[in-house]
Amino acid sequence: MKASEIRELTLEELSKREEDISEELFNLRFQLATSQLENKMRVRQVRRDLARIKTIMREKQAQ
Repeated sequence: MKASEIRELTLEELSKREEDISEELFNLRFQLATSQLENKMRVRQVRRDLARIKTIMREKQAQ
């Protein structure tokens, strides 16, 4: 997900998206630990998406 797409969302939508991505990251880490994960790069991608969302949420809250 691109930062420009994230900036268009409201704080409520960002909060919901953050919960969803956090849950997905948990599931990916669980699959990685049990050797069921096929695409290990997905973990990195999800972590970066979560960081983008948190950064933009802070920017919006600071305004």
